[in-house]
Amino acid sequence: MTLLKQTLKQLTPTPVWDAWSYAYWMLTSGLEWHRSAEGWQSARRLCALRDRHKGERCFIIGNGPSLKQMDLSPLRDEYTFGLNRIYLLFPTLGFHTTYLVSINRLVIAQCAAEIAALPMPKFISWDAQGNIAFDSRMIFMRSYGKMLGFSTDPARIVWEGATVTYVALQLAYFMGFRQVILIGVDHNFASTGTPNAVVVSQGDDPNHFAGNYFGRGFRWQLPDLERSEMAYRLAREAFALDGREVLDATVGGKLQVFSKVAYASLF
Repeated sequence: MTLLKQTLKQLTPTPVWDAWSYAYWMLTSGLEWHRSAEGWQSARRLCALRDRHKGERCFIIGNGPSLKQMDLSPLRDEYTFGLNRIYLLFPTLGFHTTYLVSINRLVIAQCAAEIAALPMPKFISWDAQGNIAFDSRMIFMRSYGKMLGFSTDPARIVWEGATVTYVALQLAYFMGFRQVILIGVDHNFASTGTPNAVVVSQGDDPNHFAGNYFGRGFRWQLPDLERSEMAYRLAREAFALDGREVLDATVGGKLQVFSKVAYASLF
């Protein structure tokens, strides 16, 4: 941040600064988006998915260690959203998720080739488009992380809410899913420190289902659980207002925002 910009930020009330920053981002990113073939194609692909699964149910699969305690085989016949490096689990599962969502720039930059090779539709942050090849299975989204909101039109914007799970919830809403079930969203991290700070893993990853998920040398951001909870509450209310619901079937999960349900009872 330049000295002038830093000074202006200090002199400007936070709500005013945030609103100005958002308006500036919408203008600049919008111009870039609409001038690019990738942006236009992504918007068309997103619009084609509106209410694609109206009235159906889906599972959003987090990446917590609790997945190791679950029989995931029933998900073979369900609609599923996988997040970030969930593909490390595919060889064990014997199938892949219906969709994949990844918005974190560090994850995308370090795993671009692996993500690009996946066969399912992939929802990727537009800010990372310089790091990953665009193809017929790729959908770029303009994602914003400095403010909170719940988007009903991802073709325009999605709000990051400090967690990719929240982006998947907005996509599930847009696609018309009546019931969304979370699993593997442990909402509990062994690694601690300043939220959103970038760190480098020094060994096996204790926070996800595999030790090599964010293994030694991987750069990642520490979680912001408080902001995530604020975002999840927005999702809960958006679904409820439309007569839909989000349930949490995570085994031993610490998240207390959504109604709990026993995973085994769902099949």
